[in-house]
Amino acid sequence: MQLEGSKSGPGKGEGWEVEKTGDARVALIGFPSVGKSSLLNALTNTKSEAAAYEFTTLTCIPGNVFYRGTKIQLLDLPGIIEG
Repeated sequence: MQLEGSKSGPGKGEGWEVEKTGDARVALIGFPSVGKSSLLNALTNTKSEAAAYEFTTLTCIPGNVFYRGTKIQLLDLPGIIEG
């Protein structure tokens, strides 16, 4: 399930509206091509595209993992860049 970006309000940067599911949320944040999508795919049943080039993930991709009776929502975010 891919989600569209949205404006948070006047003068605010672009963000994503993601419905919260589960008991906790974890955002996978990092530089491009470090394995965020691969980690999400390995831990959940979600299929986030992973490729051998930067910026494969262009929007927030949510997935869920279950750990000791707890449902944790993982969010695969686009790679961060300097600037």
